[in-house]
Amino acid sequence: MRIFAALFALLLTTAAEEPTQPVVTELGDGKYTIGTVEFDENSRRISFPAEINQIEGVLEFAIVHEKGKIHESLLMTRTSALHLNIALKLLRYQSSPELFPILDENFESTGKFPNVPEAQKTASRLQILVSWELDGAKKEYSLNDLIYHTTTERPMEPAPWIYQGSYIHENSFKAETSGDLVAIYITRSSLLNFAGKDNETDEPWTPNQKILPPMGTPVTVTFAPLLEKK
Repeated sequence: MRIFAALFALLLTTAAEEPTQPVVTELGDGKYTIGTVEFDENSRRISFPAEINQIEGVLEFAIVHEKGKIHESLLMTRTSALHLNIALKLLRYQSSPELFPILDENFESTGKFPNVPEAQKTASRLQILVSWELDGAKKEYSLNDLIYHTTTERPMEPAPWIYQGSYIHENSFKAETSGDLVAIYITRSSLLNFAGKDNETDEPWTPNQKILPPMGTPVTVTFAPLLEKK
């Protein structure tokens, strides 16, 4: 718990816009909660509630906050981006800026990308699972399987999701104010971004209607280490 306390103290700098400091509650056996987020120190899994938000149309995001861009996201949640970011940091996931070109003094792209160490890249990658109950049976799928590529006519390739970590702007945590949590079409403000092909366009991505339950179905989203077996 000493490491958790030290990291948590550093993370409070991201909470400037909140009237009260977020509280991490210890449940025992390495399990904790912060807001609606549950996380496990041993398995490094992070879970939170969401719901099916879109079953047709173009997708730019996989998950957004209910105050975010819900017109183009597969899932919607009431979970705080700040709380998710704290859990990710406490579980030793490392953010990687590798997807975003370096900007010049005018905030224009230089066309060059940051040189990120391989260890940092590895520590930024994770898988996302989505589960729900329907007619008494539990279903669980990779988030990638729930997103369809209209050109290949197949589900999204099993590429990882990269923890990018968003950024602070005008004393606010951007993912919190924008509601951008998990982006398919790479977005600087988002906590996580898709690492696979065609992540620079929103044109081919739609919900996978062959698998998805009805609109509004409650689901549980789980961030898990990439190498963990499902």
